[in-house]
Amino acid sequence: METLEEAELCFPQLFNYSCKKLTRPHSEALIIYILMSCVSLLTVLLNLLVIVSISHFRQLHTPTNVLLLSLAVCDFLIGLIVMPFQILLTKPCWLLGDLMCTVYAFVSYITVSSSIGNMVLISVDRYVAICDSLHYTTSVTHWRVQLCVLLLWVSCVFYAFMILYHILKQPGRFNSCYGECVININGVADLVINFIIPISAIIILYVRVFVVAVSQARSMRSHVTAVKQQRSLTVTVRKSEIKAAKTLGVTVVVFLLCYIPPYCVSLSGYEITIGNSNNNFLLFLVFSNSCLNPVIYTFLYPWFRKSVKLIITLQILQPKSSETCVK
Repeated sequence: METLEEAELCFPQLFNYSCKKLTRPHSEALIIYILMSCVSLLTVLLNLLVIVSISHFRQLHTPTNVLLLSLAVCDFLIGLIVMPFQILLTKPCWLLGDLMCTVYAFVSYITVSSSIGNMVLISVDRYVAICDSLHYTTSVTHWRVQLCVLLLWVSCVFYAFMILYHILKQPGRFNSCYGECVININGVADLVINFIIPISAIIILYVRVFVVAVSQARSMRSHVTAVKQQRSLTVTVRKSEIKAAKTLGVTVVVFLLCYIPPYCVSLSGYEITIGNSNNNFLLFLVFSNSCLNPVIYTFLYPWFRKSVKLIITLQILQPKSSETCVK
């Protein structure tokens, strides 16, 4: 009986302190591990392609693509670091110790917060491009966007440090036994800063963008019909901006679908805690958004499909390949 009881413990040698192993059918556990591992691997590969594409080809060095690059770096880190840790949390026992549990929580909050922040910046970029198109090129410059991205990442690191300060100071303080990884944070603060404020800003900006884009589309159709011979460059630029807004709008909608359910559950009064096996699906839904973003680019961005083809065929290794036209 004693041997059987010890076998059910994560650390039999720590009989009085060890957590008990969670029982789960082998087939169910195997399916979960394979599915989550495939999503993690796909997230890394697809976002790596986005990073290489935007970084390598000079034609893609635009302010909007700087924001997409920042988002891709964030998604790449989620696939490379956060998702594998999340897979480990689905297992019966956490074997990496309290320090690594804290590191996982810290990296998770930085990447998730920066992902949300990048979506807000993308919404602002599209808002300025559509609603104030005449001043877009002067107000949204390359160095200003880079500065905004830098400030975003710094602020996300600061936010993660502040919200997890008590955990960083004393790792494992919320664990009830050895072999557990539980992180409890201030749910109200996280709900307001990481959900209510940014989601409200994204929705308000995109509603405004949608209204203006529809108005401009009607105006352009009237203009082209009335004066076909005066089809100006401004009209072409507006068309491209509206198309970019629609494409990024799809990205934002998918982002909302992935992020809203966990926070709605949190709004209902149920506390979502990192390390709680009941929350694994909700947390992985948030992380899976990082895999969906480059999939959206594949279907909606011709330049991404063309650049991926050049990367896979190793044509980017040729001299002056960075000057290749991919648009």
